[in-house]
Amino acid sequence: MTTNWQERVSLKPYNTFGIDVRARYFAQAHDDDEVRQALAEAGARQLPVLVIGGGSNLLLTGDIDALVLHMASRGRRLLCDEGERVVVEAEAGEPWHPFVQWSLEQGLCGLENLSLIPGTVGAAPMQNVGAYGVEIKDVFAGLTALDRQTGELRDFSLEECDFGYRDSLFKRKPGRWLILRVRFVLGRSLNAHLDYGPVRQRLAEQGVETVTAKAISAAICSIRREKLPDPAELGNAGSFFKNPVVTGALAERIRAQYPNVVAYPQADGQVKLAAGWLIEQAGWKGHREGDAGVHRLQSLVLVNYGQASGAQLHALAQRIQADIFERFGVTLEMEPNLY
Repeated sequence: MTTNWQERVSLKPYNTFGIDVRARYFAQAHDDDEVRQALAEAGARQLPVLVIGGGSNLLLTGDIDALVLHMASRGRRLLCDEGERVVVEAEAGEPWHPFVQWSLEQGLCGLENLSLIPGTVGAAPMQNVGAYGVEIKDVFAGLTALDRQTGELRDFSLEECDFGYRDSLFKRKPGRWLILRVRFVLGRSLNAHLDYGPVRQRLAEQGVETVTAKAISAAICSIRREKLPDPAELGNAGSFFKNPVVTGALAERIRAQYPNVVAYPQADGQVKLAAGWLIEQAGWKGHREGDAGVHRLQSLVLVNYGQASGAQLHALAQRIQADIFERFGVTLEMEPNLY
């Protein structure tokens, strides 16, 4: 067995819910060679492989009978500097928020609205991570992934990633591609996105007169710290449900009964509803069942108060889904990947 493989390892430190399940085998990959070696040995032993990053998008409901490969690669660099347009690259294992802060320190704009999102750079394209009006696809310049079927490296363009709302080619084919590094196109001039959520209001409260990328980042960090619990203090995976996109007709039926529904019309005539509003309206905010609960300040966040199992959190999520469908006719989809 490869020397850095470990057996029966607790994954509690490797998922932000803090669920204490065990991996049959566990290894860390710090570079491409270690990734290849781990996959090759797992293949020879006919073991499935679960690749994880920061563990901020996982709900683990039982022990993992597989090799859990933790992406621990590090590195960030400027690839192309054309003055106004700059392309940067980061390894998959880079923690996301420190990478955002690094880009701001380089005087680069584009990632500020994505501040304080948990997880790693490699996981960000999987979900097409987004916040406050900006998604990964808006700043994406490409990525390099390993084809787990052929062992070959492939570079992906924006179009080839087939990004959707919290979705991508890589999420739909989780066993095929392993993301190794990601590139972003950033700028030296600010194109501020201030109209989603209370960003503009927070900047005013902070007395910001000249809006900069760093000021936007600070405002968003302030908002997120108020709304979202720190996983180091209270286990959670951030927003647990996607904002559902429904037909215009269903949105109007809901609005007729609930005039204050939070809704965002889409270009194709559909309407995106705020999942948090639906859940709060249904009375789930602050609900607790043992150590599994809904956060008291943010109804979109499920939390582990200490000893909740992944199965208990999943059961709670399913009850919320059933209730929202019964009340509103809306299907809520979980954001975390279930294992």
